[in-house]
Amino acid sequence: MKKDKIAIIGLGYVGLPLAVAFARKFPVIGFDVNETRVSQLRTAFDMTLEVEQDKLKEVLVSGPDDLKMKPGLYCTSEPDDIREANIFIVTVPTPVDANRKPDFSYLYAASTSVGKMLKQGDIVIYESTVYPGATEEECVPILEKESGLKFNEDFFAGYSPERINPGDKERTVEKILKITSGSTPEIAGKIDALYNEVIDAGTYKASSIKVAEAAKVIENAQRDINIAFVNELSQIFNLMGIDTQEVLDAADTKWNFVKYTPGLVGGHCIGVDPYYLADKAIQLGYNPQIILSGRRLNDSMGPFVAQQTVKLMIKKDIPVKGSKALVMGITFKEDCPDIRNSRVIDVVEELKSFGLSVDVFDPWASVGEVKKEYGLDLITGEDSLSGGYQAIVLAVAHKEFKEMNIKALATDPHVLFDVKGLLPKEASDMRL
Repeated sequence: MKKDKIAIIGLGYVGLPLAVAFARKFPVIGFDVNETRVSQLRTAFDMTLEVEQDKLKEVLVSGPDDLKMKPGLYCTSEPDDIREANIFIVTVPTPVDANRKPDFSYLYAASTSVGKMLKQGDIVIYESTVYPGATEEECVPILEKESGLKFNEDFFAGYSPERINPGDKERTVEKILKITSGSTPEIAGKIDALYNEVIDAGTYKASSIKVAEAAKVIENAQRDINIAFVNELSQIFNLMGIDTQEVLDAADTKWNFVKYTPGLVGGHCIGVDPYYLADKAIQLGYNPQIILSGRRLNDSMGPFVAQQTVKLMIKKDIPVKGSKALVMGITFKEDCPDIRNSRVIDVVEELKSFGLSVDVFDPWASVGEVKKEYGLDLITGEDSLSGGYQAIVLAVAHKEFKEMNIKALATDPHVLFDVKGLLPKEASDMRL
């Protein structure tokens, strides 16, 4: 029986770990339009730090011909190289636009490229987060148009939502249970068996593509709403003079209490995916009140942190306009270089609006990426910090920050806002 040949479309935080997992057992062609990214991967360097260099080296092959003889991974930016695949897995981003509406441009482009390559019997599996129905309503028509083939007769589709947790070296792709689905019962079984080959944690076969899409989008919407709840509690308890972390620790002693912590909600998933579900609901004439309320509250947390910092400065008679502030961290989460949709930028911009001069320090983020995405001149080395800061916002809980003498960077008096509660309570003026 002929071995499946897999093409992974998109080699980012989701696609690369998946490609490496499959490449241990299958011939895999990893395609990405970013030529710089592909060049780096060919040297076994992953700038996302999701895949270690030695593990990447184990599966890399130097050319597509090598895949005829053995499993492995060939990375390319040439669309023609994926032509021989019979299974296409799409792992491109699904962001929102400036109006927080779903942006399908990457998905459309990927579907167009794959559609041109489709052959009789091929399967296209999507992993990108979308609203229920998007695979069959938005992507399949493009595949049909570009290929000239008929869906569920000549080619088939599936959906298996990604569950990558950026920066997590314990819960890697192989160790996270995978939802699978297919456009026919037979194809659903084949897709489920395919993922079972590489996912040690096993799979869960959903009854339909729509169910799998819905399961994914509510995972992140649920987390978003729960974090919004504790963010609101944090604001209420701040007015009461109660420490939120202490309240959560006390409540956590009950067996059925689920402990979420307050903070800035960014990243490519939790801060984005709920808008997909909300947009589809609005199209259907339903106003998703809880989902959008949670989003509004979480999006307000960056300005809230900055405003509270300024209020604390005023209480200590520290001049606001012209003072120096240091924001520690720009990535969307700790110990990870991912800066996508980081809400730390809201803290920075709000502080600047009060007339403060703001330095941003992060040893994990890329200087070039931060400049391109946010227009900030990032400081990455502790020795490059000027010191003498009147306000410090510890925005991201990088492990390096815990080891630093942060107060040595400040003047006296100063304000230290510990957003993530990284430091002992008494070491800061305020924390969420």
